[in-house]
Amino acid sequence: MAPIAQDPIDLYYWPTPNGWKISIMLEEIGLPYRVHPINIGKGDQFQPHFLAVSPNNRIPAIVDPNGPDGKPISVFESGAILQYLGRKTGKLYPADERQRVDVEQWLFWQVGGLGPMAGQAHHFRIYAPEKIPYGIDRYTKEVARLYGVLDRRLADREYIAGDYSIADIASIGWSKHWERQGQDIEAFPNFRRWLETVLARPAVQRGLAVTGDQPTP
Repeated sequence: MAPIAQDPIDLYYWPTPNGWKISIMLEEIGLPYRVHPINIGKGDQFQPHFLAVSPNNRIPAIVDPNGPDGKPISVFESGAILQYLGRKTGKLYPADERQRVDVEQWLFWQVGGLGPMAGQAHHFRIYAPEKIPYGIDRYTKEVARLYGVLDRRLADREYIAGDYSIADIASIGWSKHWERQGQDIEAFPNFRRWLETVLARPAVQRGLAVTGDQPTP
């Protein structure tokens, strides 16, 4: 595919597992972008200018000035952004339908399962104003179940869905916080090997290093 003539994509971002999905993706595919920090601790996500881009008041979101019809397009929801950027560039999101379905089912597994359950584990284990044993136990066990699913999936393959793809990118940010979720990574050797592999990628390291107070040039 010929290189894309591209003005910088505006990335509305805070350094969280969901925010990292898009900073990693942009680093992997090599599109220029500029960061607009949305400090979720201070309530920036409720500001009108951000709600115009992300009506669900959640990061991340993007505005691509070079949309599919040559006009700007805004996209919210991390999974949708990954798909959009993959289609736009032809990278990390296969065009072959069978391969694409494989990527998509694991992308939605993360968006609908691993992310929310790990987030609940973080909440009840770390952030809840009172320790609720039922919540801690429920979500810690569910994350363990999901890591077990991923560990079995990775028993005979290097990446989650064929070649390295948006399915892997979606799961990196949550997986790297396994300790905060009360997990023993030694119980999931295939998962551990995959995590070490993806975290060693230079673009992943650059994406994880994007901060909320240091806009990119």
